[in-house]
Amino acid sequence: MIIYIWFGAAHKGARHQRKSPAKGDQSPPLALLFRNKSGVVQRRAELPQTALNDPLLANPTHTAAAGVVCVHARSDFMSLFVFPRWANKTRQLAGLFLSTAPIYVIGLVWYGASPKTTDVGYQPKQPVPYSHQLHAGQMGIDCRYCHNTVEKAAHAAIPPTATCMNCHSKVHTTSPKLAPIRDSFASGLPVEWIKVHDLPDYAYFNHSAHVTRGIGCVSCHDRIDQMDEVYQAKPLSMSWCLDCHRHPEPNLRPPSEVTNMAWKAPNGDAEAYGAKLRAENHINPPTDCSTCHR
Repeated sequence: MIIYIWFGAAHKGARHQRKSPAKGDQSPPLALLFRNKSGVVQRRAELPQTALNDPLLANPTHTAAAGVVCVHARSDFMSLFVFPRWANKTRQLAGLFLSTAPIYVIGLVWYGASPKTTDVGYQPKQPVPYSHQLHAGQMGIDCRYCHNTVEKAAHAAIPPTATCMNCHSKVHTTSPKLAPIRDSFASGLPVEWIKVHDLPDYAYFNHSAHVTRGIGCVSCHDRIDQMDEVYQAKPLSMSWCLDCHRHPEPNLRPPSEVTNMAWKAPNGDAEAYGAKLRAENHINPPTDCSTCHR
């Protein structure tokens, strides 16, 4: 049973200044002592281990004017509230956690909120399972047949139902997959296509300005002629756009080849060929804020 004794609290004489242990005083203000069965007070180091665990140790309380104020005895169950030795490391672990948590949060936001994470791979389910792989890839239909405003307007138009019915009034006329197309044509209401490459409203993008300068569809939309269902393959973020505006050479091609997904630069050197086109056509993409934020 542990006994705490406070020395000198009830001494009626002159109080002496206690020296620091570093100056030679070996008697600490609070001494951890034990009283054995014979009534002799001993230090912990003088008792055998078996005596320290003996529940029959005396439990007195004394008051003395000679310097001992009170001897407090604690019962055995209090030992249950003594923290284990490994608990001493909790402060270091807490410090490690608090020092690394901001880095983790910054990294999480930096990666989690990046367009490479939130936008790339976006593939909404369309009302009609239109396959670009079939129409643009296998059949070789030019992009401009459906998106007929891409060379003269800021937006690439979504084809009206009449464009679809130019072929499907004679091809697959009873296919259940094309039922929304036939219903739209009969009612005059448009098919509710879901836009895949959807830029924020605060960002201005002009398709015609890019297509007429020789930026191919594949540069922003990737090999869409190989996609059964269209998905966003590029981040389309501000930094991604600026990289191209500052260094457009690898993406330049003759304007006549912008819809040719399989086009390759002569001699396979897109950088050199793009530099030649840039010089010939005086292509200098702006990088100031008002270019896209108007």
